[in-house]
Formats: sequence, structure tokens, C-alpha cells
Amino acid sequence: MEQRAHRVINLIDDSSQQILNMGVEEARDRLVAETPERLLEVRGSFALMRRDGENVLMARSLDRPMRYFLAKEVEGPMLVIGERIDDIRAVLEEHGYLDQFHPSYTRMVPAHHLMVLRLIGCPDPNPRLRRFFDPPRARFTGDLDRIGDSYVRALHNEVGEWISAQDADEPVGVLFSGGIDSGAVLVSAYHALLDSGQSPSRLKAFTLAVDGKGSDVEQAREFLARLHLDMLLEVVEVAAETLDPYEAVEVIEDYKPLDVECAAVALSLLRGIRDRYPQWRLLLDGDGGDENLKDYPLEEGQELTIRSVVSNSMLYQEGWGVDAIKHSLTYSGGFSRGCVRTYAPARKLGFVGLSPFARPDVIAVAEGIPFDELTQGSNEKLYALKGEVVRRGMRSVLDVDFPVFPKRRFQQGALQETTFRDRFLVPPERYRSHFQRLHLGGGS
Repeated sequence: MEQRAHRVINLIDDSSQQILNMGVEEARDRLVAETPERLLEVRGSFALMRRDGENVLMARSLDRPMRYFLAKEVEGPMLVIGERIDDIRAVLEEHGYLDQFHPSYTRMVPAHHLMVLRLIGCPDPNPRLRRFFDPPRARFTGDLDRIGDSYVRALHNEVGEWISAQDADEPVGVLFSGGIDSGAVLVSAYHALLDSGQSPSRLKAFTLAVDGKGSDVEQAREFLARLHLDMLLEVVEVAAETLDPYEAVEVIEDYKPLDVECAAVALSLLRGIRDRYPQWRLLLDGDGGDENLKDYPLEEGQELTIRSVVSNSMLYQEGWGVDAIKHSLTYSGGFSRGCVRTYAPARKLGFVGLSPFARPDVIAVAEGIPFDELTQGSNEKLYALKGEVVRRGMRSVLDVDFPVFPKRRFQQGALQETTFRDRFLVPPERYRSHFQRLHLGGGS
């Protein structure tokens, strides 16, 4: 006889959903629709669950985590759903099931998929996954003007929609380095405020300077000076001692070095903003832009080639895909995993916001770019593509002569190279050992 789950504990509160165009219950109705693509009607950021008999359906947007754990009880399986591993662990401990817990037994709902868990007892069947976002690839010609216009227009629509949904009395911040992605978001936000008849004085560009140094500050100043937007800049200075990668491991519950470094720097910047503005809530960032335009240095790794990058759909957003051997059930893959580097620090410090490059409409344009045709196997052409696309799109959509600077990572531009080495150059396995000690009391 089949056993029904007598408990489903959902720790993700409705108040955490950032849905712009409908109520949470109306959004949940899309989980049980005949076609999962109806989830694309939900605008904004979400992590949704609905129970339907013995089935539990879950789906999330790319910009936030959603985890679950199945515990065994005499009456049937108990399903715990939450954003964080430590929250799930606390529930299991409260109910006397800590002996069943291991962090690697938690599962991440992969972004862009509707997951269906059939809770029928032991043995638990694998979840069924149905993709709800599957944009066509290489649908554009190689016309960079058209590509740029479509990409920036999609970005600007997302930013404008989000700003219009917020209280007009609240200030809006942008985590700003002067790079292409944060620059595009800042310019878009500035014009969205003007277009809606609101004062751009609501807007600030927060730039981090560790020990008062780092190349991002000068880049940010030059970017804004070229556009006569100097009044938006606010430099947040923090001491190098505030950069704690081991705290970052605890906050993001992950140990990948690049994400740990990024999160550690983000925590310092966000704390600086919070100390200065105790009531500030709304933030925009450019996370996801590198993934969309495939702007990562292939020379730094041995796993990826330009062929694999341009030939695999949403590789940087989703990893190798849910059916691949390399897909992590515990973490998902790509930005679907890495989204916590920004989301978790912001959530911890009381901020809510938007990563517009992570929205499906923007990703759909990026996936439509004929990368193979435009790059012809050249890494250098691939790296130059993002700046060219955004520069042309900013001219077409917003009539802006957009400055483009060479790429560097957030965690490298905010501090001097010597400081970076002092704070972050440790063996990567130390981050993993620290993560395991949080839950298991020892490293391995």
C-alpha cells in the first residue's frame, strides 16, 4: 500500500516572493497548468511550491535558491523545503531526524524547470523535470546593431518594470563597478526613472573601495564623468580586515573559490551600505551579464573550450544540464548555483532587488545570438562581443555613448592585488573543509 506524505514543511515565506504582476496564489496556479511554459507569465523572482495529492510541484527563477530534503518517518516521507541548508538542518533536528541529515543529501531545484516529486514512501522515486524555459538558439543574423538593440531593450524593460513596481519614495541603489554589466543596469535605471517622471535623485551607484583603493573606483568615476552622471556615485570604503572568505562560505553555503571571493566582497560592500543607510532596501546589480554573453576567460580553466561554450545552450546559466553526469543534485550548475553569491549576502543584510540579466526575456535574446558565426573560434572575438553588443544597444535604445572598459571581476577591482592575495589565496579545499565543519563537526 502506498504511503502518503503526512507533512510538507515549506520554509519559504510568501513575503519573500518578489512577483511583480500577480499574487502568489495566482503564480502557484501555473505550477499545475497543463503546460509548464505558463510559469513564464510570472514576472519577477520566485521560489514556488504547491501540493497536488501525492505530488509536490516546485519551480524557481534563476536568481534565487530553492532546496528540499526528504526525511523518513513511520507514517511516510516528510518533505522540507527551504532556501538554506542550515534551515533544513534545523527543522530535521527539531523533529529528531538529525541522524538522517547530511548537507550533500539536500537537493537544489534546478532553475527553469518544473519539478514534480511523487511522495509515496520508500524508496523515493526520482523527481520528474519539465523545462518551462527553452529559448531558441542563434535565431538572429550576425547584425550586431539589431542584437544590441534587442538585448538592451529587454534589459531596460526589466529594469523599468521593476522600478515601477516599487514605492516611489524608496531610494534605489546599484552595486556599481563601472564595468559593462553594472554600468548598463545603472544607465537603464537612470533613464527608467526619467521616463516615468521620477527624480533620478532616488538613485545611487555604490562602489566599493577596500582600504580606500582598488581600480573600480577610478573606473566608476571615469564611467560616470563621461556620461555626466558624477552625482550618482557614492564610494563605500571598508577595511581589508572585513573581507572574510570563511564567513562567505557560511553565508552562501558553498565553497567554490570564485563565488566565495565574490560573496566576501559583496558582504563588505553591503555592510558598508547598511551601516550608512539603516533603512535602505532596494538594490540592483549586474549579476548574470557575464553568463549571458559568455564573457569568462577560458584560459583560466582546463574544462571548457570555446566550442563547448558556444555550442551548449545556457551553459553558463545552468551548467551542463540536468541530464548530464556533471550536474550536481546538491547545487545545480552554472549561475543556477552561483546565484547565491549575491542573493544570500543581500538577503542576510535585509536588501531585496533585481538581477535583470537573470530574467528569461534577457537570456532569450542572448541565446538568440549566433555566437559561433560571430566568433569563428576566436576567444578574443568572444571576449569583445559583450562590449560591442551593449555599446550598440545603449546607443540605439537610450541614445547613450556607453563607455566600455576591459573586463575584471568584482572581487579583483575592489581591492589591490596584494590585498587580494593576502585575503583569498588559500588552498580551495580549505573552503570545502570549513563548509563541512559547519554541519558535520570536521573536515574531510
